[in-house]
Amino acid sequence: MHLSFCLADPMVIKKSNATAKMLVLPLKTQEIPSGSLPRSPDKLSFTHNVTLTVSLAVGSPPQNVTMVLDTGSELSWLLCNTTRVNRPVFDPTRSSSYSPVTCSSPTCTTRTQDFSIPASCDSKNLCHAILSYADASSSEGNLALDTFNIGGSIFSDTIFGCMDSGFSSNTDEDSKTTGLMGMNRGSLSFVSQMGFKKFSYCISGSDLSGVLLLGDSNYTWFLPLNYTPLIQISTPLPYFDRVAYTVQLEGIRVEEKLLQLPKSIFEPDHTGAGQTMVDSGTQFTFLLGPAYTALKNEFMDQTRTILRVLDDPNFVFQGAFDLCFLIPVNQTSLPTLPSVSLMFRGAEIKVSDNRLLYRVSGEVRGNDSVHCFTFGNSDLLAIESYIIGHHHQQNVWMEFDLEKSRMGVAQVRCDLAGQRFGVYHH
Repeated sequence: MHLSFCLADPMVIKKSNATAKMLVLPLKTQEIPSGSLPRSPDKLSFTHNVTLTVSLAVGSPPQNVTMVLDTGSELSWLLCNTTRVNRPVFDPTRSSSYSPVTCSSPTCTTRTQDFSIPASCDSKNLCHAILSYADASSSEGNLALDTFNIGGSIFSDTIFGCMDSGFSSNTDEDSKTTGLMGMNRGSLSFVSQMGFKKFSYCISGSDLSGVLLLGDSNYTWFLPLNYTPLIQISTPLPYFDRVAYTVQLEGIRVEEKLLQLPKSIFEPDHTGAGQTMVDSGTQFTFLLGPAYTALKNEFMDQTRTILRVLDDPNFVFQGAFDLCFLIPVNQTSLPTLPSVSLMFRGAEIKVSDNRLLYRVSGEVRGNDSVHCFTFGNSDLLAIESYIIGHHHQQNVWMEFDLEKSRMGVAQVRCDLAGQRFGVYHH
């Protein structure tokens, strides 16, 4: 699908006044073959088949790249291995503004402190980063600086990873993405480097187009936002991601029924396990065992007269989704389902209709297709946190206010929101 958008004339932005400008970008939902994305240590990228992508240009002269928008990671990176066939890559040798980061520079010695593996020095005295992933593979390359052109605005000396490896070695899978745009609260993340105090996005569930706003939108034409504070802790804890967008989950409601769960299961423990992260880089939502079990049982109870459970203990979708249903292949729409509301301090996200069930491609049992519940069990993947994925952020205006340390949400039609900001799709 082709997207076009209206923007002011290109302008050079000094990082100190980046907040004075609002950038509007199309945000595209893109199907990606499973396995063609790197496997991130703190999320479930390896189970993705849908990602959110942003197009921009990097280098001098500019090379067009497509990056996955990821609020769950810090270092933005591009695949720079030009020997890869049928892969979009960034070629640093063609950019006159490209410069590698030396390992003695403050960027390498102090600003990589939130990396899971500390940056090191390679044989050429350059800053070398290794990103480790959940399936024991790794992606590595050098930190570098180059010019990023985003929506006609120029950001010089942007730090990113120029990676030799990081995509799956399966050449049958043709990925359309060149890299990843890290948007968390770490000092090297894209939003931190650009100096934006606020960013927002809206993911459309229907027409595959949405909008990403960098800067303060100051638009009040849609519903007023409900805000929930971002949780911060200063003490390093082994299972707490201090640069993630962490919110306080306070309860879960199925239609009108509040699940009877102790508040303590939503609170991080002394190790930091149990935080709730909002992550655009993960597709679905994952709940810790006790909360997941309670939600699963209540959803099954409320749908037992309208849905048939797939009773197959050998089938678990993506390793964490063990509640699936059989729906006739010729049935054009789902029955009316009870909504699931994730309740935060001061705000909530309501998941309803087709966002509750996901059709598993290629799985057919007789005359039935398999649809799985879009809430997974963190315990099955040995993940110590709640993760709110982008599937449940569809048609929700998501604002990340870094200055006031809060997240704002409102239910909104994202295709209409995009048009208001000059993003049109054909």
